[in-house]
Amino acid sequence: MRHLKDKHKLNRTSSHRRCLMANMLKSLIINGRIKTTLPKAKLLRRYADRMITLAKSNTLASRRRAISQMMIRFNPLTTKDARSAREGNTISYNDDRFTINKLFDELGPRFASRKGGYTRIIRNTKRVGDNAQTCFIEYLEE
Repeated sequence: MRHLKDKHKLNRTSSHRRCLMANMLKSLIINGRIKTTLPKAKLLRRYADRMITLAKSNTLASRRRAISQMMIRFNPLTTKDARSAREGNTISYNDDRFTINKLFDELGPRFASRKGGYTRIIRNTKRVGDNAQTCFIEYLEE
């Protein structure tokens, strides 16, 4: 029997699934809305709601948990990248550095009065080729 075994595997290994969710979560935080398949969106919703709950507390421990969950690596910048970052050019390096700031500075306070249900899944057409149900997952406008 499968009682109380609520886990979606998506036909992937655990490490692949963890990396997939981390990348999709970073994209969702940066863009606010992404297009994916329905089973992936339903699994991503759990992680996205947990990230907002962490962002609402806004402690050092919650920041470290979010960094760990999203596999964010703060690689040292080269001198050229550091110079362009000081000038305000953010295209020269990856968005991982801005993901945590956006999560804790924008999304956390935006949902401070809401108790749950921070994401919405909007179904879209079926994908040509494999007929998979696609959808949009997005953060609500609070």
